Amino acid sequence: MSAARTPAAYQALPSRRLGGVMDVPGDKSISHRALMLGGLAEGMTRITGFLAGEDCLSTLAALQAMGVRIRRPGATEVIVHGAGMDSLRAPAGPLDMGNAGTAMRLFMGLLSGAPFETTLIGDQSLMRRPMERVALPLRLMGAQIDTSAGKPPVVIHGGAPLTAIDYLLPVASAQVKSAILLAALSAHGTTRVTEPAPTRDHTERMLGGFGVQLERSGATVSLLGGQRLRARAVDVPGDISSAAFFLVAGALSSVDGLTLRNVGINPTRTGILDMLRLMGADLTIKPRAPQGVEPTADITVRAAPLHGIHVPLELVPLAIDEFPVFFIAAAAASGETLVTGAAELRVKESDRLAVMAEGLQALGVQCELLPDGMRIIGGAIGGGTVHSHGDHRIAMAFAVAAARATAPIRIEDVANVATSFPGFPELARRIGLQIEEGG
Repeated sequence: MSAARTPAAYQALPSRRLGGVMDVPGDKSISHRALMLGGLAEGMTRITGFLAGEDCLSTLAALQAMGVRIRRPGATEVIVHGAGMDSLRAPAGPLDMGNAGTAMRLFMGLLSGAPFETTLIGDQSLMRRPMERVALPLRLMGAQIDTSAGKPPVVIHGGAPLTAIDYLLPVASAQVKSAILLAALSAHGTTRVTEPAPTRDHTERMLGGFGVQLERSGATVSLLGGQRLRARAVDVPGDISSAAFFLVAGALSSVDGLTLRNVGINPTRTGILDMLRLMGADLTIKPRAPQGVEPTADITVRAAPLHGIHVPLELVPLAIDEFPVFFIAAAAASGETLVTGAAELRVKESDRLAVMAEGLQALGVQCELLPDGMRIIGGAIGGGTVHSHGDHRIAMAFAVAAARATAPIRIEDVANVATSFPGFPELARRIGLQIEEGG
């Protein structure tokens, strides 16, 4: 039997009636962190609901390369046998993060206090992404880190003692904050990180779940170095970033309703829900009983007329990964939608502002690219060919656009969808989206 071939393109056909009940894959951000903290903890950490996408598997492989014993009894279950903060050993070669920017930036913090040298590399896309904004505060703590013109490969020389810092993030970034907090575990003294705006707090929640004491005062989180981590069970909820594609699809075309079960509704991640509500989306959120440190809910969405909005600035960092598919909702809404304060989108897997504007225009949608956002005049979405530039969220967003398109949409360069959402086409077809895979 030949190996499954990775598709080069999607052909998304107009889909007019979506519905059903579905489970989305586990949260990528939480899966990364559960592996890392499980590797640092003392004892056995059992992770259920794990996202077996390529990004998280890169984190798993990196930990194994540093001596962490990890078993996978099932596709979404992982058992990490941690031996404590000092148990990691030097890998035999560079650690390949694939397309996982989160993994690279968090490992920069985690390995800053290690006694050995580590080199972090990635795929062609990741090797173009900026790393200096993470390296800078870590150097202030005493870490010895080199980049290549601010980009990977990242060389962490190790062996340098770390000292706590008080750091004001110049830009709201959960990845930078998390890298500093992970380095703070090995630093002398109390590290304080202050955010200019709230960002996802999965690292803080999970550190607390592993027995680390943190203090939160307003926009500042503090962590005393030298604390030990205790292994625990981690139940990973469904990823709201993955759910967002189906929330938008349902808002456009699900007359009978589409229910997404066990979705994480961490308040630092629910900007997409707030933005869709402001547009007039019909959403019903039914919280589930607590099962861990993250709140979850079943979310039902029904088709409703959407109208354009000016996205409040405070919601932007709470939905930064969901903007590609949000732009599809804006394209289908009546009137103007304006997004500003989202320059962060220019340094993701692609320049998501420029690539989304290019794709929308190819489908006949009126939009204006701004330095830090986009203006979209909603209306009809036509057919045509768009290029995802290897960005998984761009590819999936334009697949969702077919829910309201007047003609088929061909999406080029979709191989990286597996990095964050393995099985996306199959799950999409199950609720009525017509997506064909091909070359």
